[in-house]
Amino acid sequence: MKKVLIVASAVSALALTAAPAEAATPTQQATATARIVQPLTLAWVQDLDLGTIVLSGTGPYTDTISITNAGSFTCGADVTCSGTPQTARYSATGTRDQTLTVTVSPTIALVNQTQTSPDLTLTVDAPTAGSVVLDSTGVTTFDLGGSIDVSDTTADGVYQGTFDVSADYQ
Repeated sequence: MKKVLIVASAVSALALTAAPAEAATPTQQATATARIVQPLTLAWVQDLDLGTIVLSGTGPYTDTISITNAGSFTCGADVTCSGTPQTARYSATGTRDQTLTVTVSPTIALVNQTQTSPDLTLTVDAPTAGSVVLDSTGVTTFDLGGSIDVSDTTADGVYQGTFDVSADYQ
């Protein structure tokens, strides 16, 4: 019986010394967040048009014809430009006040539609930093400009190419 009491006392002492530690808590709890946005749509509004370019200089030359995405048009010194130049324009619709990243190929090959000749390369002028912001109604428009170099040996014809544009929420 004495042995049973000694064992019981040892078990009791062991139970008292093995008390659980206090629970620890962080200094700040984590926050859970979910941002819900409307589906984003991107629509073509108008094409880029550099107008009609008449090669009018003498001797060998290369001139740049350009329109910025803000609509500022420049015609080279050895060519004559006519028509109504305009930027390409797109419209985006989505969740209001959100910033979009606009991705555009930096160059486009313009292919002569009327005869075989070397392509012209259009260097694209896209929105600054590649981003635009949807307004308080969830809509924005943005313009794309571009520039081409023509020379006294550029073949006549209509040159066309297609923009590769996408937009996504930041």
